[in-house]
Amino acid sequence: MTRLLRELPRALVSGVVALLLIVFIGVPIGAVLVESVVISGPMPPVRLKAITADALGRLPEEERAALIRRWVETATEAERVEAAATAFQLAGLVPSWDRKAPYSDQARAMEAALATLPPQDREQVAQNRSIAHVMLHKRTALAFRVKAQLGQQGFDTLRNGSEARWGLDHYLKVFQDSYLRNAALNSLSLAALSVMLTVPLAFALAYGINCGGIPWPAAMRGVFLMPLVAPPVLIATATVMLFGRRGLVTYALLDRGFGLIDADETNLYGLFGVVLAQMLSFMPATLIILDNVLRRQDGRVDEAAAGLGAGHFTTFRHVTLPLAWPALKRAIVLVFIMSLTDFGNPLILGRDTPVLAGIIYDEITAYRNTPLAAALCVWLIIPSLLLYLGLELLGRRKGYASASIAARSELPMPRSWRIGLTVIAGIVAALIFAVYGTMALGAVTRVWGTDWSLTLGYFSGEGVNIGLAGTGYGSSERGLGLVWESLRIGLIAGPIGGLLAVVIAYVVERLRPPGANLIVFLVLVPAILPGIIFGIGYIVAFNVPLGIPALSLTGTSAILVINILFSNIFVGVLAARAALQRVDRSIDEAAEGLGAGLVSRFVNVTLPILLPALLLGTLYVFIDGLTTLSSVIFLVSGNHKLASVAIFNHANSGEYGYAAAKSLVLLAFALTAIGLARLIERQREAGRQRRSPAALPGLPSAISR
Repeated sequence: MTRLLRELPRALVSGVVALLLIVFIGVPIGAVLVESVVISGPMPPVRLKAITADALGRLPEEERAALIRRWVETATEAERVEAAATAFQLAGLVPSWDRKAPYSDQARAMEAALATLPPQDREQVAQNRSIAHVMLHKRTALAFRVKAQLGQQGFDTLRNGSEARWGLDHYLKVFQDSYLRNAALNSLSLAALSVMLTVPLAFALAYGINCGGIPWPAAMRGVFLMPLVAPPVLIATATVMLFGRRGLVTYALLDRGFGLIDADETNLYGLFGVVLAQMLSFMPATLIILDNVLRRQDGRVDEAAAGLGAGHFTTFRHVTLPLAWPALKRAIVLVFIMSLTDFGNPLILGRDTPVLAGIIYDEITAYRNTPLAAALCVWLIIPSLLLYLGLELLGRRKGYASASIAARSELPMPRSWRIGLTVIAGIVAALIFAVYGTMALGAVTRVWGTDWSLTLGYFSGEGVNIGLAGTGYGSSERGLGLVWESLRIGLIAGPIGGLLAVVIAYVVERLRPPGANLIVFLVLVPAILPGIIFGIGYIVAFNVPLGIPALSLTGTSAILVINILFSNIFVGVLAARAALQRVDRSIDEAAEGLGAGLVSRFVNVTLPILLPALLLGTLYVFIDGLTTLSSVIFLVSGNHKLASVAIFNHANSGEYGYAAAKSLVLLAFALTAIGLARLIERQREAGRQRRSPAALPGLPSAISR
């Protein structure tokens, strides 16, 4: 009995954690997969023909022939044209006449098209015209004649011409629809270009920082990581403001100033602009992966290679690159996924370059076509998965560890390498500063590219743009009201997410329930899958869950908090697990032996040890709550909006001043949060040093940077 009472709290906590993860991570992802195979709507012509033919077959032969003959003879000209067009489709042909022309013109063009067909095709069209007329225009009358034989379900299906079934139709549309096919090719091409440019750039910067090729490495690392806390589409917006049709460089300087170009023709709209924005946006995350690996490489291996006569390039090629290959694989897959699922940059910069992520955004926001959007989301995963599996096959039998303790090489880098890396670092740093400087200037410029006078109206929302002031149009998204709403959401989600992450890590590492591996897997799912999938999953799963409207989260602030929390909780969990793995389990066991209960041990023993992980998890969730776009853009409503979505809308409609003002304030909040986290950690370290010379694990480097 005593053992049962001791195990009950463990089972209860583990069960609650598992249930939360299943409901708010597993269910949304599963909902996307289920929704992608739900077919609901008008039947395709081939399917409708089969159902109509089955219904006709239930009539006596003489009655059937008389009905078809009478229906066809009494058809109007419009009905004959529509039936002929459908007959062409049933025969596998495309109507060659203008389907938007008057029916009299279409009738003549139809007869001409029939006359030019080969005899075999003309015969197939003729055979399909009668049933095409029945299925288009006499289907309801037929349904009532055979209602008794069909039953209620068959009657409704035939009369409505629609169906609800399972199928792969939405997946096949990528191959059947030329627009979707073109968008898929654009997405793959854009992802490949982003990988080929971003990964080498990030590797060059990481190599320069860790191998003495870039001056002031700590400061430059901080500069390169600045876009991590940037509000959504900030880089794309700044790119437009600098190099767009009314850009500061293209229009004000090169067009108006020197007359060298026509800014309406020469600008960064298009594929190149999207690649540039993605390269700067994805570079910081890629840099973190490569920087962590290069920082741990043992420089003595380089010295050994030099001692054997290898030059710097030979050492780089045969030592540095092979040892960094595991990180390069992760970086390639990461950039590929981020590019495939990015819709903000292509929508703002690539107006004439459709991509699948942008189509998903349109299908959800404009057409509410969640099944097609869900199928396209799954398509976005497949190339990334294939790329990951292909890369894993390369070098899978090789080892990549150089030493347990890293030591920096004392070999000097060649002067040409230092100059080249410094130039690259300088260009990247200049672009980053240009982005932030442009946003700061845009936030106080009255009309970008036209009226350069200063104003603070974008912060107050008084209506600066000519023609909109005083109209009230868009007033709900102007000013800083939505910034405070984002701050409120972040302040709710951040602490809860940080604490829950620590609890999950404690359950996995200390309680170790039977489903611990499943818990870890569910936590990591949002890190693996694109955020756009997570957002659509919440739409499908929590609209009317279990058919109970009272449980619906759609349109509430709760769905925003929960989505932000669970989509970013993996960072805190990973940090807390790493910390717990370095702490002896006997500490927890000793507290239990002294009579401390589960809650008491966690609060008084474990939580103080995991304070750095708690801070990191809280900070990550909070900043993502301020800047996230890909998932929450589908979850905002008229009553609950976020500044990140408003920034995207402003940038997409050319209201750069409002986008810049909100971006600056969000950035200030993010930097303030990072500063507070560092301050708390420093105070903790100082207090710990005063109390004891023994040091516990410090705050993870993602914050200290």
